[in-house]
Amino acid sequence: MDRRQALSASALLGMTVAAGGLGMTATTNARAAETMDDVGVVPVPLPEPAPQTEGLVDVGDGHQIWYFDTGGTGNAVIFLHAGTGSGLVWGYQQPVFAKAGYRMIGYSRRGRANSKVGDLDKPGNGSDDLLKLVDHLGLDKFHLLGTAAGGMIATDFTVSHEDRLLSLVLANTIVGITNDDYRAIYGLLWPKEFGPLPGDFKELGPSYRHLDVEGRARWNELEHKAKIADMKSQGYANKVTWDHVEAWKVPVLVLTGDADLYTPPSMMRLVHSRIPGAEKYLVPDSGHSAYWERPEIFNTVVLDFIGRHNGA
Repeated sequence: MDRRQALSASALLGMTVAAGGLGMTATTNARAAETMDDVGVVPVPLPEPAPQTEGLVDVGDGHQIWYFDTGGTGNAVIFLHAGTGSGLVWGYQQPVFAKAGYRMIGYSRRGRANSKVGDLDKPGNGSDDLLKLVDHLGLDKFHLLGTAAGGMIATDFTVSHEDRLLSLVLANTIVGITNDDYRAIYGLLWPKEFGPLPGDFKELGPSYRHLDVEGRARWNELEHKAKIADMKSQGYANKVTWDHVEAWKVPVLVLTGDADLYTPPSMMRLVHSRIPGAEKYLVPDSGHSAYWERPEIFNTVVLDFIGRHNGA
């Protein structure tokens, strides 16, 4: 039995204990499930959220971004949402990472739920906004996780501010590499008819769409309320190339779903091969929203990874 099977099955086993079981440590889960197989998508109720504080940070151009913070003395983990989401999507992670002893922080980018909209013609760039947030919160070093478009911002931030990170998790993301050889893959993956397809078709795996009808409805609800302004797309601080990621020294985990239409396993393996010392993980029976579709596995794998890179 391989590590993927052990972790995924063990996380499912943990769902039967406190807080949905999603807060068990990866080491404990792996030992408890060494002989179990992955059973596929199982609907998971949203756990009760942990206490948190909320606030707004002025990022310029009249924009203020909304954030939540569970507080505590543990290392901070900042979560960056997908292009279809907002800081409201982390219901499966917020209580779990707080219970595990981390200071979990999520936020909505410009023009997203709970943030205050400024000049629509000045979207800024996500990396600079993230820097303003962490400086506002007084964070020196922290773990950073970005999913989908959030992973592109996380990549951009890492190129500029790698010294601020304890670790980096790139989840279900095309990362944002600008080299022509990489961008050529997009044309092989997404026909012109792909763009207009429904968001939940593109971003949720087929197993999840039919096995968790309520979860799919909640995902769609959060997607529909995420965008509060018709704003230009944010830019990037860097034109990220292979040379940039090949120079990283920060611990990196790259993961995706085995049914991800945006970032299939082949793209994950390619990106993983170019980042020295990076780890990779393929989430079974999952599309582009592994944090939502398979939270028991996603949380277990991420907690295991960041737990090994908490610094001195």
